[in-house]
Amino acid sequence: MAFGTDTIPNVDKIVGPGNKWVQTAKKKVIGLAGIDSIAGPSEVLIIANDKANAAWVAADMLSQAEHAPGSAVVFTDSKKFAEKVLGELKSQVEKLDRSKETIECLKELGLIVFFENMDNVIEWANNFAMEHLEIQCGDESKKIADKIKNAGAIFIGDYSPVAVGDYWAGPSHTLPTGITARFFSALTANDFIKSTSIIEYDKEKLAKSAEDIIRLAQAEGLDAHAKSIKIRQQEK
Repeated sequence: MAFGTDTIPNVDKIVGPGNKWVQTAKKKVIGLAGIDSIAGPSEVLIIANDKANAAWVAADMLSQAEHAPGSAVVFTDSKKFAEKVLGELKSQVEKLDRSKETIECLKELGLIVFFENMDNVIEWANNFAMEHLEIQCGDESKKIADKIKNAGAIFIGDYSPVAVGDYWAGPSHTLPTGITARFFSALTANDFIKSTSIIEYDKEKLAKSAEDIIRLAQAEGLDAHAKSIKIRQQEK
């Protein structure tokens, strides 16, 4: 699609989620076509404190890990809660249809991290800039969400698992992955809109700015740029 064929012209933009091969291909064609973001493989980061339900958090980790590959990470400020989640993972994963693949994925891409305080959790969550970010911290969930600057989509509260966004909630679920949520957003209609700058000066307006433009051009050592302004200041 980026190069075109004998019968199909090359496209201007390629968008959508996919595995690492799909996303690598999208990277390769930047310049020939635009892309929306790096959208895959799937990943989730769950911020949870001791008010969260460990069984639900583990289930949400497994829902990403079953993608195989699918990164599933928990950040918590409670060591006891971290241990509960680990226990739930061991219990629940054996009952899954895709148990073998999910276990392998958890070993390779799963992580449970205990931090000394929630401020550190939030700092590292913003550094990770994950595709899906769940916040299960009881009454503190919305307050914590306000401090998140980098995430593809934020799921607030115990009853907002990623699957709700996958299938039902409504917002775009083509989301940036691999820390690219620091500078990419979810795919929307805005990705198919571009802008063009329009500049129109008359003789008087250019005359007012000419001296400054010439000085900047000369500071850059671009003599022809400066002369393209000077020549318009000469009397005919």
